[in-house]
Amino acid sequence: MDFKAEAQALAPYLSALRREFHMHPEVSRQEFWTAERIEAELESIGVTDRQRVDGTGVCARFFGEKPGDRVITLRADIDALAIQEVNTSLPYCSQQPGVMHACGHDGHAAALLGAVKLLYAHRAEFGGEVRLFFQQAEEIGYGAKQFMKAGLIEGSGRVFGVHMAPDVPCGKVGVKPGPNNASVDYFKITVSGKAAHVSTPHLGVDALYIASQMVVALQALVTRRTSPVDPLLIGVGKLTAGTAYNIVAESAVLEGTIRAFSAQTRAQTRGDLEALCLETAKLYGGTAAVEWEDFASPLVNPADICREVAPVVEDLFGPEALVTDRPLSLGGDDFGDYQEKVPGVYAFVGSSDPAKPDTCRALHNDRFDLDEGALVVAAALHAGYAWQYLTGAIG
Repeated sequence: MDFKAEAQALAPYLSALRREFHMHPEVSRQEFWTAERIEAELESIGVTDRQRVDGTGVCARFFGEKPGDRVITLRADIDALAIQEVNTSLPYCSQQPGVMHACGHDGHAAALLGAVKLLYAHRAEFGGEVRLFFQQAEEIGYGAKQFMKAGLIEGSGRVFGVHMAPDVPCGKVGVKPGPNNASVDYFKITVSGKAAHVSTPHLGVDALYIASQMVVALQALVTRRTSPVDPLLIGVGKLTAGTAYNIVAESAVLEGTIRAFSAQTRAQTRGDLEALCLETAKLYGGTAAVEWEDFASPLVNPADICREVAPVVEDLFGPEALVTDRPLSLGGDDFGDYQEKVPGVYAFVGSSDPAKPDTCRALHNDRFDLDEGALVVAAALHAGYAWQYLTGAIG
């Protein structure tokens, strides 16, 4: 199948659809218009087997007409960010104040719909099931868990997704075995002390001082409790404490994140952090409580599944298109949650062109844009890998 040529023929469709999504961004768990628009497009293609997932996610499926029992899940995230788009001169600029598709999810949704169009047109030529996850709330580490909780990944033999990559030139695709993105854990540490006047600190318990000791000591978990060649980050982005300049703080709250690339390091660091905070508070006469939110598992591409995807990239776009050494990212993506259940690969589709400076900006930038040639690449790659797997050519 020449999915590259067929996807190229869809380029105006893909561009128009992506721009429509870009003009109507919605933040996590509020993707109601987006879900309706996706459903309408699936309906126009002929995909009628659909269901909502937790209100704003869309799961759909269709089947090849030849015998076959293989199932592949193709996933695209659909939420936007609470960012004000700066480049208002774009004809497809966000029409929602303070909300913007600054992470390429508009392109992900459009490309997957393009792939559906390609595969559905050829359904008489393969067997098995194409399962589609248009997943909400990736940015807050929520959406994948809802699809998992609903059991929608069950029975799938492969899961595949793409992310736009401004650090990779348009026309190239990153397929890197091993860790790609870090896990994301959010923590909130509440320190309880006792108020007193600053002139009599011994009569109080200084929660602000305790919290400050924690901020510094947490970095030792990175430098002294973890191997130097095992990437780990602990960041405290917010510290709130005190009521007045001359009062010993009765309470303090720290908020931060842990980023790790292995489940073992992630679990160890969570345990170490909790123990450190409880003991530090106790040492200075206070108490501490630690709350956690699991936003995303480490995103690790299995080497054997990468060996399935890599030839698809090379066949579609040439050997020079394959990038296997893209640097690690401490950013997270909840696609990793699916990989813990089903073998799968997350590919990074180049979306930058130096002649278009905004396409080279980092994700979450208020001028972020895509080289829309990446939509053709992503649609063809979704369709090409699904075809290869469902026809038994790989796996």
